[in-house]
Amino acid sequence: MTHLNHGLSIDIEGAGREFFLTLKAVGKLTHEDYKTIPPMIDSALSQVKQPIINVLIDSIEFQGGGFRAAWDDLKLGIKHNKELKKVAIYGNKKWQSNIAKIGNRVVSGEMAYFENATAAIEWLEE
Repeated sequence: MTHLNHGLSIDIEGAGREFFLTLKAVGKLTHEDYKTIPPMIDSALSQVKQPIINVLIDSIEFQGGGFRAAWDDLKLGIKHNKELKKVAIYGNKKWQSNIAKIGNRVVSGEMAYFENATAAIEWLEE
């Protein structure tokens, strides 16, 4: 019998106004999973005026989520849209690439899709 885990891990590193946010999604995420993200981000950014955020989304093991989880993701993006400098999606599925293309038209910063984690990180660090 196979047991599939799901969940989300988040890592925030920052210095001054600049932050590097890493999100790793595993399995199918739910609305409950998304409840943990905003408080963590808000806490990290609460004392910073006009933060600049680069984001790495590791979605290699991500299998999607329901409509409510997608809505939560959209709300989070809208809330921090002006703070986003670059968002790199590291994945291996066509729909992830399409999300990056759509997001590049919506996000105030740049968004790109990568099938190689090292390339994604190098792009974020440019």
